Amino acid sequence: MQTATRTVNSKLLVLYLSLGGLAFAVLQSLVAPALSTIGHELKVSTADISWILTAYLLAASVLTPILGRLGDMIGKRKVLIGVLATLAVGTLLAALAPNLTVLIVARVLQGAAGAILPLSIGIVRDQLPRERVSVTVGLLSAIFGVGAGVGIVAAGPIVEHLSWHWLFWLPLVLVVIALLGAIFGMPESTVRKPGRLDVLGASILTVSLISLLLAISKGQSWGWGEPKTLGLLALGAIALVVFVFVERRVAEPLIDMRLIAIRGVWATNIVAVILGFAMFGTFVLVPTLLQLPAITGYGFGKSVSQAGLFLLPTVLMMIVFGPLAGLLDRRYGPKVPMFLGVVSVTAAFVLPALGHGAIWQILASGLLTGAGIGLAFAAMSNAIIESVPAAQTGEASSVNTIARTIGSSIGTAVIAAVITSHSTPQGLPTDTAFTAGFWVCAAVAALAILAALALPSARRRHEQAVSAGVEDLPPEPEELHLPHLRHHADESVRS
Repeated sequence: MQTATRTVNSKLLVLYLSLGGLAFAVLQSLVAPALSTIGHELKVSTADISWILTAYLLAASVLTPILGRLGDMIGKRKVLIGVLATLAVGTLLAALAPNLTVLIVARVLQGAAGAILPLSIGIVRDQLPRERVSVTVGLLSAIFGVGAGVGIVAAGPIVEHLSWHWLFWLPLVLVVIALLGAIFGMPESTVRKPGRLDVLGASILTVSLISLLLAISKGQSWGWGEPKTLGLLALGAIALVVFVFVERRVAEPLIDMRLIAIRGVWATNIVAVILGFAMFGTFVLVPTLLQLPAITGYGFGKSVSQAGLFLLPTVLMMIVFGPLAGLLDRRYGPKVPMFLGVVSVTAAFVLPALGHGAIWQILASGLLTGAGIGLAFAAMSNAIIESVPAAQTGEASSVNTIARTIGSSIGTAVIAAVITSHSTPQGLPTDTAFTAGFWVCAAVAALAILAALALPSARRRHEQAVSAGVEDLPPEPEELHLPHLRHHADESVRS
Protein backbone atom coordinates (compact mmCIF):
# COMPACT_ATOMS: atom_id res chain seq x y z
CA MET A 1 0.00 0.00 0.00
CA GLN A 2 2.84 2.41 0.81
CA THR A 3 4.38 1.81 -2.59
CA ALA A 4 1.09 2.62 -4.30
CA THR A 5 0.76 5.84 -2.28
CA ARG A 6 4.27 6.93 -3.23
CA THR A 7 3.50 6.22 -6.88
CA VAL A 8 0.32 8.30 -6.83
CA ASN A 9 2.07 11.14 -5.00
CA SER A 10 4.95 11.16 -7.46
CA LYS A 11 2.51 11.36 -10.36
CA LEU A 12 0.72 14.28 -8.72
CA LEU A 13 4.07 15.92 -8.03
CA VAL A 14 4.98 15.76 -11.71
CA LEU A 15 1.49 17.01 -12.65
CA TYR A 16 1.76 20.09 -10.43
CA LEU A 17 5.24 20.90 -11.65
CA SER A 18 4.15 20.42 -15.26
CA LEU A 19 1.18 22.75 -14.88
CA GLY A 20 3.31 25.46 -13.32
CA GLY A 21 5.93 25.18 -16.05
CA LEU A 22 3.30 25.09 -18.79
CA ALA A 23 1.58 28.22 -17.47
CA PHE A 24 4.83 30.16 -17.29
CA ALA A 25 5.92 29.14 -20.78
CA VAL A 26 2.49 29.91 -22.27
CA LEU A 27 2.50 33.37 -20.69
CA GLN A 28 5.92 34.02 -22.19
CA SER A 29 4.72 33.74 -25.78
CA LEU A 30 0.93 34.16 -25.58
CA VAL A 31 0.94 37.95 -25.75
CA ALA A 32 3.29 38.24 -28.74
CA PRO A 33 0.70 37.57 -31.49
CA ALA A 34 -1.78 39.85 -29.68
CA LEU A 35 0.48 42.89 -29.22
CA SER A 36 -1.23 44.97 -31.89
CA THR A 37 -4.70 44.19 -30.50
CA ILE A 38 -3.67 45.03 -26.93
CA GLY A 39 -1.94 48.22 -28.07
CA HIS A 40 -5.01 49.31 -30.03
CA GLU A 41 -7.39 48.72 -27.11
CA LEU A 42 -5.09 50.44 -24.61
CA LYS A 43 -4.42 53.26 -27.13
CA VAL A 44 -0.62 53.05 -26.94
CA SER A 45 2.09 52.93 -29.61
CA THR A 46 3.82 49.81 -30.91
CA ALA A 47 7.07 50.88 -29.20
CA ASP A 48 5.31 51.29 -25.84
CA ILE A 49 3.31 48.04 -26.00
CA SER A 50 6.50 46.06 -26.68
CA TRP A 51 7.46 46.74 -23.06
CA ILE A 52 5.08 44.00 -21.93
CA LEU A 53 7.46 41.53 -23.59
CA THR A 54 10.63 43.30 -22.47
CA ALA A 55 9.51 43.62 -18.83
CA TYR A 56 8.74 39.91 -18.65
CA LEU A 57 12.08 39.01 -20.20
CA LEU A 58 14.13 41.23 -17.90
CA ALA A 59 12.41 40.04 -14.72
CA ALA A 60 12.82 36.38 -15.67
CA SER A 61 16.51 36.76 -16.52
CA VAL A 62 17.44 38.72 -13.41
CA LEU A 63 15.51 36.71 -10.81
CA THR A 64 16.00 33.17 -12.13
CA PRO A 65 19.59 32.71 -10.82
CA ILE A 66 18.78 34.42 -7.53
CA LEU A 67 15.71 32.30 -6.84
CA GLY A 68 17.45 29.17 -8.07
CA ARG A 69 20.24 29.76 -5.54
CA LEU A 70 17.72 30.48 -2.77
CA GLY A 71 16.02 27.19 -3.57
CA ASP A 72 19.29 25.34 -3.08
CA MET A 73 19.84 27.22 0.21
CA ILE A 74 16.48 27.23 2.02
CA GLY A 75 14.42 24.60 0.21
CA LYS A 76 13.15 24.32 -3.34
CA ARG A 77 9.51 23.78 -2.36
CA LYS A 78 9.42 26.94 -0.22
CA VAL A 79 10.81 29.05 -3.03
CA LEU A 80 8.56 27.37 -5.63
CA ILE A 81 5.47 28.23 -3.57
CA GLY A 82 6.59 31.86 -3.42
CA VAL A 83 7.31 31.88 -7.15
CA LEU A 84 3.91 30.37 -8.06
CA ALA A 85 2.11 32.78 -5.73
CA THR A 86 3.87 35.70 -7.41
CA LEU A 87 2.96 34.31 -10.83
CA ALA A 88 -0.70 34.00 -9.76
CA VAL A 89 -0.80 37.60 -8.52
CA GLY A 90 0.87 38.88 -11.69
CA THR A 91 -1.49 36.91 -13.94
CA LEU A 92 -4.59 38.09 -12.07
CA LEU A 93 -3.35 41.68 -12.22
CA ALA A 94 -2.73 41.36 -15.98
CA ALA A 95 -6.23 39.97 -16.55
CA LEU A 96 -7.70 43.00 -14.77
CA ALA A 97 -5.22 45.58 -16.12
CA PRO A 98 -6.99 48.82 -17.15
CA ASN A 99 -3.89 50.43 -18.67
CA LEU A 100 -0.36 49.77 -19.90
CA THR A 101 1.38 50.70 -16.65
CA VAL A 102 -0.54 48.11 -14.64
CA LEU A 103 0.00 45.53 -17.38
CA ILE A 104 3.78 46.10 -17.35
CA VAL A 105 3.88 45.71 -13.55
CA ALA A 106 1.90 42.50 -13.92
CA ARG A 107 4.33 41.21 -16.53
CA VAL A 108 7.26 41.91 -14.22
CA LEU A 109 5.59 39.77 -11.55
CA GLN A 110 4.97 37.02 -14.10
CA GLY A 111 8.58 37.12 -15.29
CA ALA A 112 9.74 36.76 -11.70
CA ALA A 113 8.53 33.15 -11.95
CA GLY A 114 11.33 32.26 -14.36
CA ALA A 115 12.90 29.99 -11.74
CA ILE A 116 10.05 27.47 -12.05
CA LEU A 117 12.02 25.18 -14.39
CA PRO A 118 15.29 24.98 -12.39
CA LEU A 119 13.35 24.59 -9.14
CA SER A 120 11.17 21.86 -10.67
CA ILE A 121 14.18 19.98 -12.00
CA GLY A 122 15.79 20.15 -8.57
CA ILE A 123 12.62 18.86 -6.88
CA VAL A 124 12.39 15.96 -9.33
CA ARG A 125 16.02 15.05 -8.73
CA ASP A 126 15.52 15.16 -4.96
CA GLN A 127 12.17 13.38 -4.72
CA LEU A 128 11.84 10.76 -7.47
CA PRO A 129 13.62 7.41 -7.82
CA ARG A 130 16.78 7.60 -9.93
CA GLU A 131 15.34 5.50 -12.73
CA ARG A 132 12.53 8.03 -13.28
CA VAL A 133 14.54 11.25 -13.12
CA SER A 134 15.81 11.48 -16.70
CA VAL A 135 12.41 10.79 -18.31
CA THR A 136 10.60 13.18 -15.97
CA VAL A 137 13.16 15.93 -16.50
CA GLY A 138 12.77 15.33 -20.24
CA LEU A 139 9.02 15.83 -19.91
CA LEU A 140 9.35 19.04 -17.86
CA SER A 141 11.93 20.48 -20.24
CA ALA A 142 9.81 19.66 -23.28
CA ILE A 143 6.81 21.32 -21.63
CA PHE A 144 8.64 24.65 -21.69
CA GLY A 145 9.01 24.37 -25.44
CA VAL A 146 5.45 23.09 -25.74
CA GLY A 147 4.12 25.99 -23.68
CA ALA A 148 5.82 28.54 -25.89
CA GLY A 149 4.29 26.88 -28.95
CA VAL A 150 0.85 26.61 -27.36
CA GLY A 151 0.98 30.33 -26.59
CA ILE A 152 1.58 31.18 -30.24
CA VAL A 153 -1.13 28.76 -31.40
CA ALA A 154 -3.80 29.80 -28.88
CA ALA A 155 -3.37 33.58 -28.93
CA GLY A 156 -5.29 34.18 -32.17
CA PRO A 157 -8.44 32.18 -31.32
CA ILE A 158 -8.57 33.60 -27.78
CA VAL A 159 -8.36 37.22 -28.94
CA GLU A 160 -10.76 36.68 -31.86
CA HIS A 161 -13.49 34.89 -29.89
CA LEU A 162 -13.04 36.32 -26.37
CA SER A 163 -10.74 39.27 -25.56
CA TRP A 164 -7.09 39.86 -24.78
CA HIS A 165 -7.87 39.73 -21.04
CA TRP A 166 -8.56 35.99 -21.46
CA LEU A 167 -4.92 35.54 -22.45
CA PHE A 168 -4.34 35.73 -18.70
CA TRP A 169 -7.55 34.33 -17.21
CA LEU A 170 -7.03 30.91 -18.79
CA PRO A 171 -3.38 30.37 -17.68
CA LEU A 172 -4.37 31.60 -14.20
CA VAL A 173 -6.38 28.40 -13.71
CA LEU A 174 -3.22 26.32 -14.29
CA VAL A 175 -1.18 28.50 -11.96
CA VAL A 176 -3.69 28.19 -9.11
CA ILE A 177 -3.83 24.39 -9.44
CA ALA A 178 -0.02 24.21 -9.45
CA LEU A 179 0.18 26.51 -6.42
CA LEU A 180 -2.32 24.45 -4.40
CA GLY A 181 -0.45 21.30 -5.39
CA ALA A 182 2.85 22.75 -4.22
CA ILE A 183 1.33 23.80 -0.89
CA PHE A 184 -0.56 20.61 -0.10
CA GLY A 185 0.98 17.90 -2.28
CA MET A 186 4.75 18.36 -2.21
CA PRO A 187 7.22 17.36 0.50
CA GLU A 188 10.16 19.62 1.19
CA SER A 189 13.55 18.37 0.03
CA THR A 190 16.28 17.72 2.55
CA VAL A 191 19.00 18.36 -0.05
CA ARG A 192 20.38 21.82 0.68
CA LYS A 193 23.48 23.93 0.20
CA PRO A 194 23.27 26.32 3.16
CA GLY A 195 24.90 29.71 3.01
CA ARG A 196 24.21 33.38 2.43
CA LEU A 197 22.96 35.01 -0.73
CA ASP A 198 25.72 36.77 -2.66
CA VAL A 199 24.12 40.23 -2.79
CA LEU A 200 27.10 41.86 -4.52
CA GLY A 201 27.22 39.20 -7.22
CA ALA A 202 23.45 39.36 -7.69
CA SER A 203 23.61 43.15 -8.10
CA ILE A 204 26.39 43.01 -10.70
CA LEU A 205 24.66 40.22 -12.63
CA THR A 206 21.42 42.22 -12.59
CA VAL A 207 23.17 45.22 -14.16
CA SER A 208 24.77 42.99 -16.79
CA LEU A 209 21.62 41.10 -17.80
CA ILE A 210 19.37 44.16 -17.85
CA SER A 211 21.88 46.09 -19.97
CA LEU A 212 22.46 43.29 -22.47
CA LEU A 213 18.85 42.19 -22.85
CA LEU A 214 17.49 45.73 -23.01
CA ALA A 215 19.93 46.56 -25.79
CA ILE A 216 19.08 43.37 -27.67
CA SER A 217 15.31 43.80 -27.25
CA LYS A 218 15.24 47.48 -28.17
CA GLY A 219 18.13 47.60 -30.62
CA GLN A 220 15.86 47.25 -33.64
CA SER A 221 13.64 50.19 -32.68
CA TRP A 222 16.37 52.37 -31.17
CA GLY A 223 18.90 51.65 -33.89
CA TRP A 224 21.87 49.30 -33.47
CA GLY A 225 24.35 52.13 -33.98
CA GLU A 226 22.73 54.49 -31.49
CA PRO A 227 24.87 55.52 -28.47
CA LYS A 228 22.38 54.17 -25.92
CA THR A 229 22.27 50.77 -27.63
CA LEU A 230 26.06 50.52 -27.88
CA GLY A 231 26.47 51.91 -24.36
CA LEU A 232 24.15 49.30 -22.86
CA LEU A 233 25.92 46.50 -24.74
CA ALA A 234 29.29 47.72 -23.47
CA LEU A 235 28.02 48.14 -19.90
CA GLY A 236 26.51 44.66 -19.97
CA ALA A 237 29.71 43.06 -21.24
CA ILE A 238 31.91 44.89 -18.71
CA ALA A 239 29.55 44.04 -15.84
CA LEU A 240 29.61 40.39 -16.89
CA VAL A 241 33.43 40.32 -16.76
CA VAL A 242 33.35 41.99 -13.33
CA PHE A 243 30.76 39.45 -12.17
CA VAL A 244 33.01 36.54 -13.10
CA PHE A 245 35.96 38.22 -11.34
CA VAL A 246 33.92 38.75 -8.15
CA GLU A 247 32.37 35.27 -8.15
CA ARG A 248 35.77 33.63 -8.30
CA ARG A 249 36.79 35.40 -5.12
CA VAL A 250 33.77 35.38 -2.79
CA ALA A 251 33.33 32.55 -0.31
CA GLU A 252 29.68 31.85 -1.22
CA PRO A 253 29.13 32.88 -4.85
CA LEU A 254 25.73 33.27 -6.48
CA ILE A 255 27.02 31.06 -9.31
CA ASP A 256 29.91 28.70 -8.64
CA MET A 257 32.32 29.30 -11.52
CA ARG A 258 33.74 25.81 -11.03
CA LEU A 259 30.40 24.47 -12.23
CA ILE A 260 30.44 26.67 -15.35
CA ALA A 261 33.96 25.44 -16.14
CA ILE A 262 32.81 21.80 -16.30
CA ARG A 263 32.76 20.76 -19.95
CA GLY A 264 29.35 19.14 -19.68
CA VAL A 265 27.93 22.42 -18.33
CA TRP A 266 29.49 25.01 -20.64
CA ALA A 267 28.84 22.92 -23.75
CA THR A 268 25.20 22.52 -22.71
CA ASN A 269 24.84 26.26 -22.08
CA ILE A 270 26.13 27.02 -25.57
CA VAL A 271 23.52 24.67 -27.00
CA ALA A 272 20.87 26.43 -24.87
CA VAL A 273 21.72 29.84 -26.34
CA ILE A 274 21.61 28.49 -29.89
CA LEU A 275 18.37 26.54 -29.48
CA GLY A 276 16.70 29.53 -27.84
CA PHE A 277 17.71 31.50 -30.93
CA ALA A 278 16.41 28.82 -33.30
CA MET A 279 13.09 28.22 -31.55
CA PHE A 280 12.06 31.86 -31.49
CA GLY A 281 13.40 32.27 -35.02
CA THR A 282 10.76 29.73 -36.00
CA PHE A 283 8.06 31.57 -34.06
CA VAL A 284 8.89 34.78 -35.97
CA LEU A 285 9.49 33.44 -39.49
CA VAL A 286 6.77 30.83 -39.94
CA PRO A 287 3.69 32.80 -38.76
CA THR A 288 4.86 35.86 -40.69
CA LEU A 289 5.29 33.87 -43.90
CA LEU A 290 1.91 32.16 -43.49
CA GLN A 291 0.06 35.43 -42.88
CA LEU A 292 1.44 37.31 -45.88
CA PRO A 293 -1.13 37.78 -48.68
CA ALA A 294 -1.08 35.04 -51.32
CA ILE A 295 -0.97 37.76 -53.97
CA THR A 296 2.70 38.32 -53.11
CA GLY A 297 3.48 34.99 -54.74
CA TYR A 298 5.18 33.53 -51.67
CA GLY A 299 2.76 34.23 -48.79
CA PHE A 300 -0.09 31.87 -47.89
CA GLY A 301 -2.80 34.36 -46.89
CA LYS A 302 -3.63 32.69 -43.55
CA SER A 303 -5.26 34.44 -40.59
CA VAL A 304 -3.53 34.75 -37.22
CA SER A 305 -5.52 31.76 -35.91
CA GLN A 306 -4.84 29.64 -38.99
CA ALA A 307 -1.13 30.47 -38.93
CA GLY A 308 -0.96 29.44 -35.29
CA LEU A 309 -2.50 26.07 -36.08
CA PHE A 310 0.41 25.29 -38.39
CA LEU A 311 2.63 25.23 -35.30
CA LEU A 312 0.57 22.41 -33.74
CA PRO A 313 2.71 19.66 -35.36
CA THR A 314 5.77 21.32 -33.80
CA VAL A 315 4.13 21.30 -30.37
CA LEU A 316 3.01 17.68 -30.68
CA MET A 317 6.50 16.53 -31.65
CA MET A 318 7.92 18.28 -28.59
CA ILE A 319 5.47 16.38 -26.38
CA VAL A 320 6.52 13.05 -27.93
CA PHE A 321 10.27 13.55 -28.13
CA GLY A 322 10.85 15.20 -24.74
CA PRO A 323 10.22 12.01 -22.72
CA LEU A 324 11.90 9.96 -25.47
CA ALA A 325 15.06 11.95 -24.86
CA GLY A 326 14.88 10.87 -21.23
CA LEU A 327 14.75 7.22 -22.28
CA LEU A 328 17.76 7.70 -24.56
CA ASP A 329 19.57 9.50 -21.76
CA ARG A 330 18.98 6.60 -19.40
CA ARG A 331 20.59 4.22 -21.90
CA TYR A 332 23.30 6.33 -23.57
CA GLY A 333 23.64 9.55 -21.58
CA PRO A 334 22.54 13.05 -22.73
CA LYS A 335 25.05 13.43 -25.57
CA VAL A 336 23.15 11.19 -28.01
CA PRO A 337 19.70 12.85 -27.74
CA MET A 338 21.28 16.30 -27.70
CA PHE A 339 23.22 15.57 -30.90
CA LEU A 340 20.17 14.09 -32.62
CA GLY A 341 18.12 17.08 -31.51
CA VAL A 342 20.43 19.78 -32.87
CA VAL A 343 20.88 17.88 -36.14
CA SER A 344 17.09 17.77 -36.51
CA VAL A 345 16.77 21.50 -35.79
CA THR A 346 19.47 22.31 -38.33
CA ALA A 347 17.69 20.23 -40.98
CA ALA A 348 14.44 21.98 -40.04
CA PHE A 349 15.89 25.29 -41.24
CA VAL A 350 17.85 24.01 -44.21
CA LEU A 351 14.65 22.59 -45.76
CA PRO A 352 12.70 25.91 -45.98
CA ALA A 353 15.90 27.81 -46.80
CA LEU A 354 16.12 25.69 -49.96
CA GLY A 355 12.43 26.16 -50.71
CA HIS A 356 9.34 27.33 -48.81
CA GLY A 357 6.76 27.74 -51.55
CA ALA A 358 4.67 24.70 -50.57
CA ILE A 359 2.74 24.02 -47.37
CA TRP A 360 4.35 20.58 -47.00
CA GLN A 361 7.77 22.24 -46.66
CA ILE A 362 6.51 24.39 -43.78
CA LEU A 363 4.87 21.41 -42.08
CA ALA A 364 7.94 19.19 -42.52
CA SER A 365 10.12 21.93 -41.09
CA GLY A 366 7.78 22.20 -38.10
CA LEU A 367 7.90 18.45 -37.46
CA LEU A 368 11.71 18.47 -37.52
CA THR A 369 11.83 21.54 -35.28
CA GLY A 370 9.50 19.98 -32.71
CA ALA A 371 11.41 16.69 -32.65
CA GLY A 372 14.76 18.47 -32.35
CA ILE A 373 13.67 20.92 -29.65
CA GLY A 374 12.01 18.11 -27.68
CA LEU A 375 15.13 15.96 -27.76
CA ALA A 376 17.65 18.74 -27.15
CA PHE A 377 15.79 20.65 -24.43
CA ALA A 378 15.33 17.48 -22.40
CA ALA A 379 18.94 16.43 -22.99
CA MET A 380 20.20 19.83 -21.83
CA SER A 381 18.46 19.57 -18.48
CA ASN A 382 19.66 16.01 -17.97
CA ALA A 383 23.22 16.95 -18.96
CA ILE A 384 23.20 19.66 -16.30
CA ILE A 385 21.87 17.50 -13.47
CA GLU A 386 24.26 14.69 -14.38
CA SER A 387 27.23 17.07 -14.25
CA VAL A 388 26.62 18.84 -10.93
CA PRO A 389 25.87 17.78 -7.34
CA ALA A 390 22.27 17.59 -6.18
CA ALA A 391 22.67 20.54 -3.81
CA GLN A 392 23.59 22.83 -6.73
CA THR A 393 20.99 21.68 -9.25
CA GLY A 394 18.94 24.90 -9.01
CA GLU A 395 22.02 27.07 -9.38
CA ALA A 396 23.32 25.29 -12.49
CA SER A 397 19.89 24.87 -14.10
CA SER A 398 19.19 28.57 -13.60
CA VAL A 399 22.23 29.48 -15.67
CA ASN A 400 21.05 27.16 -18.42
CA THR A 401 17.60 28.76 -18.33
CA ILE A 402 19.15 32.23 -18.63
CA ALA A 403 21.24 31.04 -21.59
CA ARG A 404 18.08 29.88 -23.33
CA THR A 405 16.34 33.20 -22.60
CA ILE A 406 19.26 35.21 -23.95
CA GLY A 407 19.31 33.05 -27.06
CA SER A 408 15.60 33.61 -27.67
CA SER A 409 16.06 37.36 -27.29
CA ILE A 410 18.94 37.42 -29.74
CA GLY A 411 17.06 35.20 -32.17
CA THR A 412 13.97 37.39 -32.14
CA ALA A 413 16.05 40.56 -32.62
CA VAL A 414 18.26 39.13 -35.38
CA ILE A 415 15.42 37.64 -37.41
CA ALA A 416 13.39 40.84 -37.05
CA ALA A 417 16.41 42.76 -38.37
CA VAL A 418 16.79 40.37 -41.31
CA ILE A 419 13.10 40.74 -42.23
CA THR A 420 13.24 44.53 -41.91
CA SER A 421 16.34 44.80 -44.10
CA HIS A 422 14.61 42.88 -46.91
CA SER A 423 11.26 44.62 -47.23
CA THR A 424 9.21 46.19 -49.99
CA PRO A 425 8.50 49.95 -50.01
CA GLN A 426 5.13 49.05 -48.48
CA GLY A 427 6.90 47.39 -45.56
CA LEU A 428 6.15 43.76 -46.50
CA PRO A 429 8.99 41.25 -46.17
CA THR A 430 10.31 39.98 -49.48
CA ASP A 431 10.77 36.32 -50.35
CA THR A 432 14.52 36.89 -49.97
CA ALA A 433 13.93 37.93 -46.34
CA PHE A 434 12.57 34.48 -45.48
CA THR A 435 15.29 32.64 -47.39
CA ALA A 436 17.94 34.69 -45.57
CA GLY A 437 16.19 34.21 -42.21
CA PHE A 438 16.00 30.45 -42.58
CA TRP A 439 19.66 30.27 -43.64
CA VAL A 440 20.73 32.40 -40.65
CA CYS A 441 18.87 30.05 -38.29
CA ALA A 442 20.36 27.01 -40.05
CA ALA A 443 23.89 28.39 -39.72
CA VAL A 444 23.42 29.19 -36.04
CA ALA A 445 21.84 25.78 -35.38
CA ALA A 446 24.82 24.10 -37.07
CA LEU A 447 27.04 25.63 -34.38
CA ALA A 448 24.98 23.71 -31.83
CA ILE A 449 26.08 20.48 -33.50
CA LEU A 450 29.70 21.35 -32.68
CA ALA A 451 28.74 22.22 -29.09
CA ALA A 452 26.84 18.93 -28.72
CA LEU A 453 29.86 17.00 -29.99
CA ALA A 454 31.96 18.79 -27.36
CA LEU A 455 29.78 17.29 -24.64
CA PRO A 456 31.83 14.59 -22.93
CA SER A 457 30.74 10.97 -22.80
CA ALA A 458 29.12 9.71 -19.61
CA ARG A 459 32.37 8.39 -18.15
CA ARG A 460 34.43 11.38 -19.22
CA ARG A 461 31.79 13.81 -17.92
CA HIS A 462 31.93 12.15 -14.51
CA GLU A 463 35.73 12.29 -14.38
CA GLN A 464 35.86 15.97 -15.39
CA ALA A 465 33.23 16.96 -12.84
CA VAL A 466 35.10 15.19 -10.04
CA SER A 467 38.38 16.85 -11.06
CA ALA A 468 36.59 20.23 -10.96
CA GLY A 469 35.72 19.67 -7.31
CA VAL A 470 32.30 18.02 -7.61
CA GLU A 471 32.43 14.81 -5.61
CA ASP A 472 28.99 13.25 -5.51
CA LEU A 473 27.41 12.90 -8.93
CA PRO A 474 24.94 10.54 -10.55
CA PRO A 475 26.58 7.37 -11.84
CA GLU A 476 27.16 6.72 -15.49
CA PRO A 477 24.10 5.49 -17.45
CA GLU A 478 25.35 1.94 -17.86
CA GLU A 479 25.57 1.65 -14.05
CA LEU A 480 21.97 2.68 -13.34
CA HIS A 481 20.73 -0.90 -12.88
CA LEU A 482 22.97 -1.58 -9.88
CA PRO A 483 20.96 -1.92 -6.67
CA HIS A 484 23.45 -0.19 -4.41
CA LEU A 485 23.12 3.26 -6.01
CA ARG A 486 22.22 6.08 -3.66
CA HIS A 487 19.45 8.54 -4.43
CA HIS A 488 20.68 11.64 -2.62
CA ALA A 489 24.02 13.33 -2.31
CA ASP A 490 25.78 13.25 1.05
CA GLU A 491 28.39 15.85 0.25
CA SER A 492 28.38 18.25 -2.71
CA VAL A 493 31.65 20.03 -3.14
CA ARG A 494 35.09 19.46 -1.68
CA SER A 495 35.92 21.96 1.02
